[in-house]
Amino acid sequence: MKKVLFATTALVGSAGIAAADVAITGSAEMGVYGGAGNFAGVNNPLQFFTDIDVTFTMSGTTDGGLTFGASIDLDESDGAGAVGASPAFAPATQGGETIFVSGSFGTLTMGDTDGAFDWALSEVGIGGTLNDDHTSHPGYNGNAGLDASNGGGYVITPGFEDQIARYDYSFNGFSFAVSAAAVDTVVAAGARTTVIGVGAKYTFSGISAGDITVGAGYQGSGNINIYGASIDAALGSGFRAIANYSRLDGNGVNSAFDYSHYALGLGYTMGAITVSANYGSYNYEAGANSDGYALVANYNLGGGAVLQAGYANGTTRGVAAGNERYSFGMAMSF
Repeated sequence: MKKVLFATTALVGSAGIAAADVAITGSAEMGVYGGAGNFAGVNNPLQFFTDIDVTFTMSGTTDGGLTFGASIDLDESDGAGAVGASPAFAPATQGGETIFVSGSFGTLTMGDTDGAFDWALSEVGIGGTLNDDHTSHPGYNGNAGLDASNGGGYVITPGFEDQIARYDYSFNGFSFAVSAAAVDTVVAAGARTTVIGVGAKYTFSGISAGDITVGAGYQGSGNINIYGASIDAALGSGFRAIANYSRLDGNGVNSAFDYSHYALGLGYTMGAITVSANYGSYNYEAGANSDGYALVANYNLGGGAVLQAGYANGTTRGVAAGNERYSFGMAMSF
């Protein structure tokens, strides 16, 4: 992704002038999408798809060598999303902004960032699709701790509306993190509960087969907990395999949402071509299960432009209808 850099200066009290860098990056997508309801249960005819996003990233260094910075995603910060019009900006909504400070002690990040559980685990989606088909089927879990396809559940990994603070530290291929967040609603409406997370990962690099990263994490709030592990093998031959497992336990709060989840993603890149597939399944303690799969094909045109095609389907809580989705078009990065 290209970056446009601007040299900037800022007056800091009477101490003098401090220099900083500001980078602007962006992305745009255009094409078509459709499916049997996009998991909404009704037919969704083929229609146009457009999305555009701009991110400002700012960074600087103190006299003592600390690195600091911030970023803001203009798409998310005003509540905007792909396809539809942007809703009115809600000041209480967190989305697209992060601030960090980093040094020999590690890195502290606050804002719209991953909790330690999500940070530590690899997702099985490989490649890209315009309408996020490959990461939105009923069997996909983006380490969120919530199966959105069943219409509810436990919110124990904060979403974009919450402020997250995460500390992480890395050395010799090993990284660990701890995080905390205050969530507006966890079990009962109006309740505020602190969510605590821990995670660790290690990358085996320099081996002949390629790089292999293993990760494990935990995140919980009160008596609602999720834990999981993943392995991501990026092989030098162009093959990539990712396996992910997690377990959510509400300790009797609402057993209908307790589940174990497993997923597998396989991909292959040869020159400009990337193809992949992933499959995932929720196995609930009570009621029918959900599962789904996705297929992806990408062709890199160079210069930041990629042709993307995707298809996904699955079963939501035992119901197969209305779970098909597909898209095709061009993704651009600037």
